[in-house]
Amino acid sequence: MNIRDLWLIGIGTGSKQHLTHEGEAAIRGASVILIPRKGDHASDLFALRCDVLKTVGFDGIVQTFDYPSRDPNLPYMQRVTKWHNEIARRWQNAASRVSSEGPVGLLVLGDPTLYDSTIRIARNLDPPPCVTVIPGITAIQALTSAHGIPLNTLAGSVKVTTGRRLRQDGWPHNIETVVVMLDNETSFKTLTEPDLEIWWGAYLGTSDQLLMHGTLPEIGERIVQWRKEARKRKGWIMDTYLIRKTRSA
Repeated sequence: MNIRDLWLIGIGTGSKQHLTHEGEAAIRGASVILIPRKGDHASDLFALRCDVLKTVGFDGIVQTFDYPSRDPNLPYMQRVTKWHNEIARRWQNAASRVSSEGPVGLLVLGDPTLYDSTIRIARNLDPPPCVTVIPGITAIQALTSAHGIPLNTLAGSVKVTTGRRLRQDGWPHNIETVVVMLDNETSFKTLTEPDLEIWWGAYLGTSDQLLMHGTLPEIGERIVQWRKEARKRKGWIMDTYLIRKTRSA
């Protein structure tokens, strides 16, 4: 089958309680659900997706596919583009193994619209499907809720970025709060601005959730150590953090 209707269903950051009623309805209404089997931390996330399907009561077809690896020898943008094209091809191959003509669903961690490439990958399908996006709880929401803080200060500005950009560009001009979504290098270590406060979290929404909060000079190295130990213990880590300038800065 070609993928005619593709439903991208946000399932939150790791808790089954993150799934919305709209997400539940979409899962039940899909004919086929595609689930990746390989890649970093694959077994945990495969089990999470299967558990979500079981909890919702999905009785359709589950098709698995293997994630490709990125070519480290290519420039970054070329590497990612090639990777996306190959993922789209594997979606199509997985869907072609079944005869159902109904909607195909993908369970997307967090939300499909925020620092996730699923929508971009879907555009590589040929023929292009009709894409429906069902929102999910983001890592930002999970982080700020776990720490009990608002995302922004009163009338304050917020920037969402990556560790790569934080290292390259430094603290953004006229920005009070920075949220870093993807950072394997603990790039906050490169910041030299005074009076920075950090809220960090890993495995958000799961039973393994880790949280730490304090001023960057006081706890920065502790976060680096916690992260190193957690990664060694589980074999993978997914974390994010929010850094804010104090009003006195």
